[in-house]
Amino acid sequence: MKIMCLNGWGGKLHAELLPYLQTSSPEILCLQEVVHTPVSDKDWLTYRDSDHVLPQRANFFRDVSHALPEHTAVFCPAAQGVLWDGDRSIPSQWGLATFVHRSLPVIGQVRGFVHKDYAPAGYGDHPRSRSAHGVRVYDDRADRSVSITHMHGLRHPNGKMDTPERAQQARKLLALSRQLSQPDDLSVICGDFNVEPDSETLRILTEAGFSELVTARGFESTRTSHYRKPGRFADYMLINPQEAVRGFDVVHVPEVSDHCPLVLEL
Repeated sequence: MKIMCLNGWGGKLHAELLPYLQTSSPEILCLQEVVHTPVSDKDWLTYRDSDHVLPQRANFFRDVSHALPEHTAVFCPAAQGVLWDGDRSIPSQWGLATFVHRSLPVIGQVRGFVHKDYAPAGYGDHPRSRSAHGVRVYDDRADRSVSITHMHGLRHPNGKMDTPERAQQARKLLALSRQLSQPDDLSVICGDFNVEPDSETLRILTEAGFSELVTARGFESTRTSHYRKPGRFADYMLINPQEAVRGFDVVHVPEVSDHCPLVLEL
């Protein structure tokens, strides 16, 4: 089974991303920073937050769903704010999504918030609402159940330091994973955590029995050349038990986002 985790950067590099997803064919895709604008048929809109201005693929969720027609897609919004078409504001939802190949029976799901609750009237000030989603599937080839839970961690204007809110979100993410999983499951937790490798977030998860794969396997960055700020880590994948890992990679080529895809083979 191949599991991929990626922050999709709002689909900014969709021309590179969609062919990559089609050729790499992950059976499970955990995708963060997903835009869903059902009231608009535009291809591109603009996100504005003070001096932070980004093009957004207006219907990124739809785009990826079309690129992976054999997958069941679930979108989990964290907030509804506005994107811009010139001077016209358009309501748009933002969150994360999970795509599961139809060959895998989905035998459990969990979804919830690791920070705040759904924000229906604007994205709000940082730290903003953050959702999480998990699926439990049955892997016939390995004769086992596998639980995968992911989140997009809090962004803080001052950086990736430990904060009480980040510790709380880690505990909530762990609680969602435990709610989803059964005792004999192979369990995976992943996402764009927005923290450093020595963070309290990772300590909480590793003390719960999970093995972190990115730094433990010697990877020195989860960012691509499109990310020009200091700090080369944001994305992590953890597993319990680690003996189930057949292969793990942080994919730097092709560049499909300002984040690298994390690819786990079981």
